[in-house]
Amino acid sequence: MATWDKQRLPRENGELVEMQVPVLVSASRSTDIPAFYADWFFYRLDKAGYSAWTNPFNGVRSYVSYQNTRFIVFWSKNPRPLLEYLPILERRGIGCYIQYSLNDYEAEGLEKKVLPIAQRIETFKLLIDRLGKGHVIWRFDPLVLTDQISIDKLLSKIEVIGDQLLGYTEKLVFSFVDIATYRKVQANLNKAGINYKDYDWTEEKMREFAAKLQHLNQKWGYELATCGEKIDITEFGVKKNHCVDDDLIIRLAHEDKVLMDYLNVKIQSMPQVDLFGNTEPLPEGAILLPGGRYAVHGDNRDKGQRLFCGCIKSKDIGEYNTCVHGCEYCYANASKELAIANHRSHNENPLSETITGR
Repeated sequence: MATWDKQRLPRENGELVEMQVPVLVSASRSTDIPAFYADWFFYRLDKAGYSAWTNPFNGVRSYVSYQNTRFIVFWSKNPRPLLEYLPILERRGIGCYIQYSLNDYEAEGLEKKVLPIAQRIETFKLLIDRLGKGHVIWRFDPLVLTDQISIDKLLSKIEVIGDQLLGYTEKLVFSFVDIATYRKVQANLNKAGINYKDYDWTEEKMREFAAKLQHLNQKWGYELATCGEKIDITEFGVKKNHCVDDDLIIRLAHEDKVLMDYLNVKIQSMPQVDLFGNTEPLPEGAILLPGGRYAVHGDNRDKGQRLFCGCIKSKDIGEYNTCVHGCEYCYANASKELAIANHRSHNENPLSETITGR
């Protein structure tokens, strides 16, 4: 897989700066751009043509041009604002799909500012009606155990949502909340008075959950997958997910030759049937396409991601400490107060180069 170019391009003030020019964009693992920053993103994409991004580890600002962007993976708990902007993507020939975290922690107050579950399910269906099946991925992410939430209660919540999404989704992606690794998550849960300390996800509990989910899935037939998990639970029909997924991108955008060349995709005709009714077997990993064709590709995995992440390389253009959903288990915010302050700063300068308006 070829990496993206860097070019010297003009900022809005005319200054020439080096910009990354990615083909694939992730918007975003680090904040909810569709829910809170859709106006900003689509202005930067369509009018300004670039945005600025601050590295969370060293504070260095870099610039991202969208002139070569062919596909965007959106991540959101409320992607409804995308509906009014989809014509921009269509006009620019940019494909997309949405990683939609559709959880139900309403009764327990773990996601206080997330919209009611009924509205979020309606949004899922509206997006599928608009984009087509396969363009919206259901995530119940993360799975949280507390003194109020048992494995069986989680499964009951999943069942209610899964029943309503039948016919609208092909897949369920989940992850087990990782509290021990993130001190800020521990601090936020303690501050909120959430009793989680005696309810960690042990390997035994993970396997119990997977076995029960496999049984539940008998009535749906969803593809089940984990995100970024070390544990192997394939025995229960659970795969390891690729959230920025070249296989799915190929299925959805195989007519985009520029994008397929970037992903090192070869599209070929299905083998012919000989006189005896035999055909040559398809290569391992072949992706079936319409019109009697299939696609194959090489290893596009992003080696810079977490050890157990299967994503391919994309440029994430979000910033941490900017999501104001207020989820108690949040990985992306050091504190709710900092996120609110940054969101306020954004509102003071909503079309700035950066999300924060600074």
